[in-house]
Amino acid sequence: MTTGHSSRADANRRRILDIALAELLRDPDASMDQIARAAGVVRRTVYGHFPSREALIGTLVDGAVEAVAAAHAAGREGAEDLAQAVAGSVLAVWKVADRYRILVALAQRSVTVQGIRERLAPVREACTELLRRGLQEGVFVSPLPAPALAYVHEQMMFAVMEAVNDGLLDAEEAGRSTAVTVLTAAGVPASLATALVAKLSD
Repeated sequence: MTTGHSSRADANRRRILDIALAELLRDPDASMDQIARAAGVVRRTVYGHFPSREALIGTLVDGAVEAVAAAHAAGREGAEDLAQAVAGSVLAVWKVADRYRILVALAQRSVTVQGIRERLAPVREACTELLRRGLQEGVFVSPLPAPALAYVHEQMMFAVMEAVNDGLLDAEEAGRSTAVTVLTAAGVPASLATALVAKLSD
């Protein structure tokens, strides 16, 4: 049974996570002290929930991955064909990923790239299955097998996040551009990919 004390502790933990995300998106170098002040608690309270800054960031990344997985599933749900499923999932994921793109860049310093890849394994597996079916049915064409192509698509998303972070690409255009790029990398003609993404973005 959940006690009043544990309910308050859970609420405090969620509040600290929400404020930590906002602070880290504002200032990627925000310290635990800054996060505690922003949350209106003493530093000891933050450390009571998260033993280190790395643990806090890791928990935020876990939340981001859960949101990405849910968006990926929602984006491909009800798709009329595999190309639409891929494009829809990319567009849906970008809406989530755009919020977390600073966090992903930050996490690569502490969680490690390998840690992020491991967390994204279920999403990658779902993407691989879509691509495998598309390659078998001739919807997609690639010299790469489905698992490698899914990995390339994942890395494209990370690269686009970095491009937006570095001011090389407008965030509002990034999702559509990524969806078109992913489809063309899977062998869909650019004109068809552009038209499909435009249709899904309306």
